[in-house]
Amino acid sequence: MQLPADILADTALIAVVRISARPKKRGAPWPGETVAHWAGSELTDALALIGTLPGSAQHRCGFSPGWSIRGYEKALEIVLFEAAFCFGCHEVRTHGPAVPPHLATQFFDVDAPPSQELLARFRAAGT
Repeated sequence: MQLPADILADTALIAVVRISARPKKRGAPWPGETVAHWAGSELTDALALIGTLPGSAQHRCGFSPGWSIRGYEKALEIVLFEAAFCFGCHEVRTHGPAVPPHLATQFFDVDAPPSQELLARFRAAGT
């Protein structure tokens, strides 16, 4: 999965969200409970892991993501991006001021070890 270099450099904190519903409009935050905050080495490791998610063909499930991450800039006031992960259709939808349109929809191999590691981190954060 690709994230712009400025996202990688400017993100100071990631909020992990257990999604509970669909947003009311496109580009709005995914509703749900924030179950963890990743900063420091945990943030660096998570962004590196996400960067290694291998691509995949699109699968159809209706896009029902269970998890999202919100990346905050250094002052923790501005959300640079949000990425919602659907492990059913292999799709990640990303939006925010730092996300170029060509990276808004990407597909990843949910069975690959990095994807399973990311899912395990999400689940551990949610417990």
